[in-house]
Amino acid sequence: MDRLQKVIAEAGICSRRRAELLIEQGRVEVNGIQMKRLGTKVDLKVDHVLVDGKQIYQTGPRVYLLMNKPKGFLCTLSDPAGRPRVTDLLDKNLLRIFPVGRLDFNTEGLLLLTNDGDFANLISSAGKHCPKTYLAKVRGMPDRTALKKMTDGMFLGRVKLAPCRISVVKKANNNWLRITLIEGKNNQIRKMFDRLGFPVVKLRRTQIGFLKDNRLKPGEYRLLSKREIDRFKSLSREFSKTA
Repeated sequence: MDRLQKVIAEAGICSRRRAELLIEQGRVEVNGIQMKRLGTKVDLKVDHVLVDGKQIYQTGPRVYLLMNKPKGFLCTLSDPAGRPRVTDLLDKNLLRIFPVGRLDFNTEGLLLLTNDGDFANLISSAGKHCPKTYLAKVRGMPDRTALKKMTDGMFLGRVKLAPCRISVVKKANNNWLRITLIEGKNNQIRKMFDRLGFPVVKLRRTQIGFLKDNRLKPGEYRLLSKREIDRFKSLSREFSKTA
C-alpha cells in the first residue's frame, strides 16, 4: 500500500504536490468516502479511488518527454474554457502523462511531461539542484540598480524572492536578457520586470537543469534518453540537502 497522494501521482493524474492539494480540497474519494487527510494509504488493486468523480487506475511503464511548448497552450489536463492544452499536442497512443510544473499561456519553451510523480516533484521543487533558464524580450533596458534588485532577490508584495542570475544577451529597441531562477513563483519573471517598469514582450524557457535542446521546433517533443533520466534522478541527493 502507498500514500494516496503518491498513488494519484503515479496514476499520471498530476504531480504529488498537486495531488496533495486535490486531497485537501476534498476532490478525492476512496471507496465512496471523501478523503481530506494526507497520508491515507491505498492499494489500487482493491481500493476504488476517484479524483473529481473519475476512477483512477494503475499506469504502465514510466514515460518521460521533453516538449518545446508553443505560445497559446495551457499546462493543465483540463480547462473549462476549452483552450488548447499541451497534452493536445501528444500522440493519442501515449500513456496518460502530465506537465512537470507550468509555463503560462503566453510563455513558450522547454517543458517536461511524465507519469512519474516522484520525478515531477524532484524537477518542479525550487532549489539549486535544478535551476530553470529563460530568455526574455523586454521593453527598455533595466539599469544596474534595477538588475541588482532582481538578482539580489526582490519583494513581490510581501513575498521575498530568491536571488537569480540575469545577463544581457542583445541590446536593441526591445532587449533580450537571460534569467536563471532557482525557484518558480507564478509568472515570476513577468511580474519582476513589470514591477520595475520593463514589460516582458516575449518569454521562452531554454533550459531545465542541465537539459537543453535547440533542435525541437515549437510543438515538437521527444523521449528523454536513459542517460538524461538517470542524470535527473541523481539530482535527488542535492535536492535532499536543500529540501
